[in-house]
Order: sequence, then C-alpha cells, then structure tokens
Amino acid sequence: MKKFRGIPMTTLIALTSALALAAPVGAATAAPGEGRGSNPGGYTNPLEPVIPGDGVVESCADPAVLHGQRPGDTTWYLFCTTDPLNDEDVDANGDPIFRRVPVMTSENLVDWTYVGESFTEPPSWADPTSALWAPDIVYSSTFDQYYLFVVVTDTASSVSGVEGCASDSAIAVATSADPTGPWTFSDTPVVAPRQNGEGCNFLWTYDPDVLGDTVTDSAIFYYGSYYGGIFGTTLELTADGAVADTEAATMVAIDNKYEGANVIEKDGYYYLFASATNCCNGALTGYSVFVGRSTDPLGPFVDREGVPLTDENAGGTPFLTMNGNRWVGTGHNTVFQDANGDWWTIYHAVDQQDPFYAFDPGFTKRPALLDAIDWVDGWPTVNGGSGPSVDRQPAPAGQPGEDSRHKYRPDGTHEPARELAEYSDEFDGDALDGAWSWQRDDVAPTATVVDGVLRIPIQAADLYVDVDNAAVLVRDAPKGDYVIETKVRMDVPSGCCFNYAQAGFLVYGSDDAYIKLTETAIWNTRQTEFAKEIPVAPEGWARYGNTVVGPPGDEWTYLRIVVERLSGAERHEAGGDTYAYTAYTSMDGETWVEGGTWTHSLGDDVQIALVAYGLQDAAQQFTAEFDYVRVSTVKERPRG
Repeated sequence: MKKFRGIPMTTLIALTSALALAAPVGAATAAPGEGRGSNPGGYTNPLEPVIPGDGVVESCADPAVLHGQRPGDTTWYLFCTTDPLNDEDVDANGDPIFRRVPVMTSENLVDWTYVGESFTEPPSWADPTSALWAPDIVYSSTFDQYYLFVVVTDTASSVSGVEGCASDSAIAVATSADPTGPWTFSDTPVVAPRQNGEGCNFLWTYDPDVLGDTVTDSAIFYYGSYYGGIFGTTLELTADGAVADTEAATMVAIDNKYEGANVIEKDGYYYLFASATNCCNGALTGYSVFVGRSTDPLGPFVDREGVPLTDENAGGTPFLTMNGNRWVGTGHNTVFQDANGDWWTIYHAVDQQDPFYAFDPGFTKRPALLDAIDWVDGWPTVNGGSGPSVDRQPAPAGQPGEDSRHKYRPDGTHEPARELAEYSDEFDGDALDGAWSWQRDDVAPTATVVDGVLRIPIQAADLYVDVDNAAVLVRDAPKGDYVIETKVRMDVPSGCCFNYAQAGFLVYGSDDAYIKLTETAIWNTRQTEFAKEIPVAPEGWARYGNTVVGPPGDEWTYLRIVVERLSGAERHEAGGDTYAYTAYTSMDGETWVEGGTWTHSLGDDVQIALVAYGLQDAAQQFTAEFDYVRVSTVKERPRG
C-alpha cells in the first residue's frame, strides 16, 4: 500500500532519576553543543535530547526552534511547553515535576542536549499556579537581546479584572542576552486577558508567534486559539518588553478550528501553519497541521483550493497529519531553514504504543520529531507528501558548508479504478435498493429517493462512545482493497449553532468500531471530520478520536475513503487483521484533498453505512442528501 511504513517499535530507553533532572538553565555538565557539531548523516525520529548524567527528554510539546542570531553563535536552540521531561520526572511523592519551558541546544539539529528550564517562576502578574505554554523566541537587532514569548494560563485578578478565574490567559514576554537565559519577565502582558462577555468568560489568549528570527523594534505578531480564533497584528518591542496592538488585530484563522500559528515568508508569500483538533487524546490524537498563504502577513490566508482560513467552510490544506505509522497527533509545528537554506519542521507527535506518561494514564506524552519540507508548485509538503517518518532520514545541515542530504521524492496517491456495481448505488429509482437496510430499524428516519437523490432526515442522535442511538443505513462492503465515495449535502443553515449535525459515511464494523468521514457543523464552522472509534480501551485511554481534511463545498461535498489491507509485516506491527483508511475530500468532485490515515481492525463483517445524525436539539429539522455511493477498486499512482 501507499503510506504505511511499519518498523519495530523502539526499545524503551533507561530513564533518569528526578534529582538528575532538576538542574536549572546553565547547570548542565556539558557546554551547549559540545562535541556534537558535525553532520551525523542521518537520524531517526523521535528527537531524544540527552539529559546530562542520565536519561533523555521524552516529551517536547509545542516546540519552537531558533538558530543563534548573534555573529559567531553556531548553536540551535529548542524550546518546549511546560511539562515533565519523561516518565521518571517526578518528585519524592511521585508527583510530576513540571519544567517551565525546557530548553535544549544542538550544533547539528539532530543531537540535542537538555540545559535546563527557562524559568523558575511565572511573571509577577500571573497566578502562582499558572503554567507557561507554547514558547516562541526572536532576536531584536535594535536592542541586541532575545525575547521569549509564552502563554500564561492564569493571571492575577488585578490583571484580568475578575476574581476567581482559572482561564484568564495572557501572553508574557521575557528578555535575555542569551537564549539559555537568565530571563527577566516584563512587568506587563504583551496581550492581556480578553474577556468575552461577563464573568470568567475569556477568549483563549494562547500560542504566540513572531514573524521572523531577527526583528528590529517592531514585528508582526500572531496569537489566539480555538476559542476566539487566531489574530495577527503589529508588535512594538522595548528594552524590557513588548506590546501587541490588539485594537488593530486582524483575524487570520477562524475560531473553533485552529490554534498554534507559525508564519514564515518565502518567495513573496507568507505561509500560515496552524493545527486543528485535539492535541492530547493519546493513541487517538488526530491533531494535524494545515497551511494557507497570502501576499500580506495579515492575510487573507487561503488554501490551495482558494478557500480562506477565515471562511465558515474553513479553508486549510493538510500539511502534516498521521499516515498510518506509529505517529499520530502530528501538530503545533515550527518551520525553519537549515544552514544550507533547506526547509524543515519540528513538531510534536504521539506514539500510539506509548501515548501517556507512566505516572498518569491520560496525560499525553508528546515527543519532538524532525522532518524535511518539500515545496511543490508553491505549497509545502512533508517528505514529498509521505508525512511523518519512522525510518532513517538524511540529516539537515546544522552548520554552513554542510549539505542537508534530503532529496525530494514525491509520494503516490490513490484513485478509483474499476467501479464495483454490486456495492454502488446511483439512487436512480424511486425507492432504496434492497441491498440497504437500517441497522437500528426501530428508530430509523423516513428515507426517500427522489430525482436521483437519497434524502435522510438528520437525527438528534449519535454514535459516540457509549451513546449509540442513531440509525445507520448499511450494506455489505467488498473484501480486500477498495475506494468508497459519496456526494453529500445538508440543508443546515449557515452560522452558529447546529452542533453537531453531520452527514457522510462510515466503514462500519459495529456501533463501537468504525471509521467515519462526514461533513459536520461545528459551532460557527463547517468541517470535514475524519474519525475513528474503538470498542474497548485501557483505563485512561480514549475510544474516539478525530481529525479533519479539506473544506466542504458550498453546495455539495465529495467524500472518499481508500481502504487498504496492511501487508504481513505491517499487520503484525499494528496487530490483528488491520486495514489502513485514508481520507480524501473535494469541493467539486475533480480536485481532491488528501487527508490523514487511520488504521483499524473492524472484523470480518464490514459494511458501508450512510449516516445523518448529531443534532443536539431535536426541535431542529434538517435533511441530508446523497447523490450517489460509488465503490471501486484502487488505482495507486506510484511514487516518483
């Protein structure tokens, strides 16, 4: 098959003691980058920064990377969100130790050394229990110093203006002459808490990003998250801090879809990378990165199909998503050029076989990964489109004069081949074909076939973990590899709120074991949801996970899933009779957007299921229409 690249899971590495982990910045026994400056030739994900004395860093969420900006500084610096470093990073009571913005150094972008925490405490205006998330760093040539921006998750009431709130987040900045500190926080926020109504209702002021590596006394600044959206504005730097002009801010990505902005400039375009869905759902994390571009740093940013990232039918071209190997949750990335000028991304991901910290099942561990970016017709793609890597990769150029060694090799794609008429339906008659039946007949809505279209009322019901009260319209699926495609639309009005009305299809093993691809109403947005549910999971593990693909169409949305049985070695690695399911969406039925790949074992009696459900309000009356269901064999275009 095209995308799955199974390899044996890595052996768990011996971990360090909590005492060995407690060193602050500057206390490492090895100098930053010491003895690690030559190109290693290759590397294998994940990156595992060494902790001097013993152990490795096993989690580096929301990574930000920067090369030293002062003349003569050959070091690369990597910053992570506040988290424990690994499974053994606990205190004497067994409680996790949260490292405030860990920092690593490297001379070659592959071998990293942990040098400590950036901070010992939050800024003076923060609640003492506040976490510090999602760092971003920039150098100012005007002030000859570095600026480290972080999210402060909880501010003092004197700052937010409301007593007793735990969600009044803000953006802080600290300054230092060196990327490893010591850092001094500014006395005021860069972006203060943003109240949205009364009481403890605050927009998510998360994920700072400054355009560029070196700036002067001003820059373009991005911030925001799902609740509120992502904004861009101007930033004014001072000798001891920075202030963003929030009054003049422009929305660059719609709320209820995106977070984790990273913007870069290349060849006259500004590229906005942003992450979607749940970051921290263990082995079912569907977090993925999408991209749009603009000729203006404040947008509008549009995807490859020309859809703005601010549209209700939210635009965004998939850039980095799961491909069927061990890595899921590939998100919140940083994009940069190596010393040879080639483009790379560092991002966090989740190992499906080791998704949680050992001391807390449910607390997702997110190691850092490194992969090459290729540019095709002005659009970025990871490893030629094959996605996150598990096998050995050519190393980047850490220092001038080195070659990055990565070579562009385009990945293949899937296309339908011979249609399987016995599993397909054009809905050309005046009644449903006898091959269809309702899985839950006692609650089945009245479906009609009129003028070549199947019409199904959207139910106020669901198939979600333990809520299994929706009827699904099923028919047998073929054996082996195949493609399912449908053309669907809903008459749900635009705007908010019709949660979570959806229509599309499942590859259906049971109510608790399926793969789903639907057009879905999510608050003020319309998105194409690609989900997986499993029937059982260990304690603390999720049973449902989702990602998204391309934007829905304005009229009809075209949905496609490619089903491929894993090879013997791949199946052994994944476990059971496992298949890979790759999603595609289209707005016109001609140009298709490739999304992520889930793997699943659905059993022997797999069916195709049409669905129209998810409404939270039974008083709302809407209908889904299906123009056809087509099942075909798979034609795979080989890799270039």
